[in-house]
Amino acid sequence: MNIIHVIILAIIEGITEFLPVSSTGHMIIASSVMGIAADPFVKLFTIAIQLGAILSVVVLYYKRFLQSVNFYIKLLVAFIPAAIFGVLFSKKIDAFLESALTVGITMFVGGIILLFVDKWFNKPTVKEEKDISYLTALKIGFFQCLAMIPGTSRSAASIVGGMAQKLTRTAAAEFSFFLAVPTMFAATAKKLYDFHKENHVFTGEEIKLLAIGNVIAFVVAMLAIKTFITFLERKGFVIFGWYRIVVGALIIGLIWSGHPLQIV
Repeated sequence: MNIIHVIILAIIEGITEFLPVSSTGHMIIASSVMGIAADPFVKLFTIAIQLGAILSVVVLYYKRFLQSVNFYIKLLVAFIPAAIFGVLFSKKIDAFLESALTVGITMFVGGIILLFVDKWFNKPTVKEEKDISYLTALKIGFFQCLAMIPGTSRSAASIVGGMAQKLTRTAAAEFSFFLAVPTMFAATAKKLYDFHKENHVFTGEEIKLLAIGNVIAFVVAMLAIKTFITFLERKGFVIFGWYRIVVGALIIGLIWSGHPLQIV
């Protein structure tokens, strides 16, 4: 992995992490095209640069993170299902489902679902985070667990989960952003722990690449979040559905044509 790879992957992470399009699917295609080997540092890098994306949410919505203890309790309640399922089943899910073909199929199917969510959930009653109950937060947390299937998209799963609980598109998207903070922080911490546990040691060059990647992911994610919310309020999810269908079909087509693709 070189600096060009880092810049490209960080831009992809910043754009796709909070959009309902699956950052994993995009990482697969980009890494394959650039010929990046899936070594331990690369696998860590693709998770660790989420810290930059996390910071963008905290900066953009800093007032929400200062408003009340109740806000944090809701995030904790919503985070619990992913924490439990992650500990109990993540290795099994990785072993059986983490394949490029699974990502392609899930991207494609998820795209079809996004074509219809605006019609399915068109009578929202919850417009702001303060109106979200603990039970609703918990239900959204269970929806987020669907993202353990590669290609689902954590953002898509939690946003659709929110809309299913009668949140507006904007309220569901924003709560998905907030929920990303503890979820992505935990995923990054676990990946760093596993990296250390396997006796890997960061080189000076790797630390530099991680720093650059996080800075780029932070800046790009800030722009992506602002743009996404504005677009979502006006247009809804249909375009993201078609986009996922195209990307999913591309991944499946590359696999069927004999092109080697790897989960990074």
